[in-house]
Amino acid sequence: MNRTSLHDLHDVELAAQAAAGGRREYGELVRRHGSAVRGLLRRMGASPSLADDVAQDAFLQGFQRCAEFRGQGTFAGWVKKIAARLYLKRVAREARYVAEIEAEEAATPVDQAGALDLDEALKALNETERVCVSLCHGAGMSHPEIAAAMNLPLGTVKSHVKRGLDKLRARLQPAASGGRSAHVG
Repeated sequence: MNRTSLHDLHDVELAAQAAAGGRREYGELVRRHGSAVRGLLRRMGASPSLADDVAQDAFLQGFQRCAEFRGQGTFAGWVKKIAARLYLKRVAREARYVAEIEAEEAATPVDQAGALDLDEALKALNETERVCVSLCHGAGMSHPEIAAAMNLPLGTVKSHVKRGLDKLRARLQPAASGGRSAHVG
């Protein structure tokens, strides 16, 4: 029997094999999507080590729940939602974490004078706006899903997303003297 390489299999096939106990197949899914999950968590405000921890927890939970993935969306989107929810629960449990992150962010120097990237712009948002924008545009969650995950009214979530995007657009606009613009939205 000619065995297909894991690299050649689609995420849905890998997830189905992982649901049947295929650790190698699930390892391939982690390899493919681990950095995207950690990136989302970083944009939500997690430090690198916390992003690694939460991503690991999300992938462990994903392995246990792999049979629930039906391929109706992308595997990356599915596991990002798991990671985002785990992160929100962790932040809610550890209120002191917010103060640590803000202190860490204040000490982070900008790499290039005058240069501003999306991650730096996201740091300028308040925590709720940053999380709502990241969940909506980074994890692909709908406003109702975000409202349920954060235990906020739907209108409040919509306001946070809109205000956050407006602030990002204003911050990322080129200066009056010229410059490059980053597209958000």
